[in-house]
Amino acid sequence: MEFMRPTTLAEALAMKAATPEAVPIAGGTDVMVEINFDKRRPGALLDLSSVAELSAWDLRDDGTRIGAALPYARVIAEVGERAPGLAAAARTVGSPQIRNRGSVGGNLGSASPAGDAHPPLLADGSAVEIASVRGTRTVPAREFFTGPKKSVLEPDELVTAVLVPAPRGPQQFAKVGTRNAMVIAVCSFAVALDTEALTVGTGIGSAGPTPLRAVEAERFAAGLDWDADLPESAARRFGDLVAQAARPIDDVRGTAAYRRHALGVLARRTLTWAWAEYRRSGCA
Repeated sequence: MEFMRPTTLAEALAMKAATPEAVPIAGGTDVMVEINFDKRRPGALLDLSSVAELSAWDLRDDGTRIGAALPYARVIAEVGERAPGLAAAARTVGSPQIRNRGSVGGNLGSASPAGDAHPPLLADGSAVEIASVRGTRTVPAREFFTGPKKSVLEPDELVTAVLVPAPRGPQQFAKVGTRNAMVIAVCSFAVALDTEALTVGTGIGSAGPTPLRAVEAERFAAGLDWDADLPESAARRFGDLVAQAARPIDDVRGTAAYRRHALGVLARRTLTWAWAEYRRSGCA
């Protein structure tokens, strides 16, 4: 196995262009598991852990640019207020050791439907920054995933950052697992309120071939009375529409029927929590 260790982003992109089959690795929380269980034997590894540009974040006029290799622990501690939905999801990732190594870029690179970071990125309208020696492009997170563990990434490209818009309302995330910690989600759900546009964004995880939005639920929520408390009937209808948007399967972690049921509950709860926060904040 060839092992490459660039120290700058330019070097990393040049190495990826020269060896497109090289598997990027930073925290290694996904890649090393696959290697250890002999599910993957890449001919080359591209170690990005020494590329400082990928582990930095900065403020933009319209939000926050979070480097692809910024660990979850730093997302929580340093950008939690600027990316509350993503930080909420990050708090549920693995153990403290995993949160100190794993990153949003790694989640996106593996493109697993169960990635905890994905639903918040869909819900809040984030974008993925992708680079190669040919240049840099930005893809909406909602268009990044093309199939199970597949994305729009070309062989010579790397995820370099996520662009998270400034929050314009409360954001929530919740997931169901077979135990309370260090678990792959049976299903997960994120919601993001935009109290200026009076819209609600959604993100469904681990209940389809890719992370999904619940478009009909979003349309329903946009028609609610934003000057009033959330009726229980509206929360239940929102949950039903989210469950209908899911495309789950039966697997070792849960049945399709259970996933649909659980998503309905998660959607109802997260919308209720976010709406209550919105009402308490005096925005109403």
